Amino acid sequence: MRLKYFTCDVFTDRRFGGNQLAVLPEADGLSDVQMQQIAREFNFSETTFVLPPEKGGTCRVRIFTPMSEVPFAGHPNIGTAFVLAAAGRFGEFDTEITVGFEEEAGLVPVSIHKRAGGGIWCELTAPERLSLGATVSTELAASAVSLAPADIVTSTHAPCVASVGLPFLFVECRDRNALERARPNIAAFEALLTAGIDTPYVHLYTRQGAVTAGAAAAGAPIAGATKPRDAAAGDPDTFDIRARMFSPTDGIPEDPATGSANCALVALLTHNDAAQSGGFSWRIAQGVEMGRPSVLDARTQKIDGVVVNAWIGGESVLVSEGHLL
Repeated sequence: MRLKYFTCDVFTDRRFGGNQLAVLPEADGLSDVQMQQIAREFNFSETTFVLPPEKGGTCRVRIFTPMSEVPFAGHPNIGTAFVLAAAGRFGEFDTEITVGFEEEAGLVPVSIHKRAGGGIWCELTAPERLSLGATVSTELAASAVSLAPADIVTSTHAPCVASVGLPFLFVECRDRNALERARPNIAAFEALLTAGIDTPYVHLYTRQGAVTAGAAAAGAPIAGATKPRDAAAGDPDTFDIRARMFSPTDGIPEDPATGSANCALVALLTHNDAAQSGGFSWRIAQGVEMGRPSVLDARTQKIDGVVVNAWIGGESVLVSEGHLL
C-alpha cells in the first residue's frame, strides 16, 4: 500500500518558515490507529488526512497532533486547502473559490485566492462563535511559562480559556521581552490541568499596535492588509500582535504558527473592545523565537456587541511530496 503525501510550510511565503504540515490527500481506508501512527512519524504539530465527504462538504478532514486527534486547527486547514488546490484537486479556477471541510468542530469554509505572482493565499472562517471558559490565577499562568506574575497583563482579561473551535488558555505578556523569555514549565502545565483547565494549549501574546476598527469589510479578504508584509516577521513596526504557543503535554513544545489560537485571540480581543459594531483586522507574528517566522492575517466582525465571525488567513509553500510505503 502506497500513500501519497505532501508537506508544506504554512503562514509563510518562503520554505523553512511558518508551520510544517503533512497532508495525505487520499486517506480513505486508514484506521484511527494508523492515522495516529503516521502523525507521530511525521512528528509535525499536525498532520491531516483527507477523506470523502459525509455531510455535503467538499471533503472530510481529520487532524492529528503527534499525541491525539483535534476537532479543529488553523494551519492544517490553510495548508490542506493550499495543497489540494496546488495539486489540482479542485479543478481550474480563475481567482477565487471557497471549499468546505467537514471536521469534528463543524463545517470549516476556506476561501482560496490565486495571487498575481502565482502564490496561493487561503483564509478560513472559524467553525464556531467565540466561547469563553475558565480563568486561572496570574501566578499559575505565569508559572506555566516560567515568568513572574509582573510579566502578565490583566487589564483586558485575566488569563482565560477561549475558543472558536479549539480551546486555548490565553495569557497577555507585558512586552516583547517577557514574551521572548517565556519557557514551558511541565510541572505547572500539569497543575493547570489539575486545576480544571480543559486544554493543554497555552497561547501567549503581546500587543504592539492599536486594533483598527472598520479596516476589514464584512466578508472581504485582507490579503495584503493595511501594513506592509515582512515575511521574516522581524520588523516590530509591521505587526499588531506577537505570539507564542506552548503545548508540551500534547507533544508540541512550541508551535510556530497557531491559526486556531490566533483566530480565537482576536475574537477575544474584539469581545473585550468597547466598540459595539465594526470590522477589525490584525497582522500577527509567531514562530520568530523558534527560527520559523510566521505571518498570520486575522480579522473579526462584531454586531451589536456580539462577535459574529472570525477569520484567519495566510500564504503557504510546498516543500516535498512522496509516498509512505
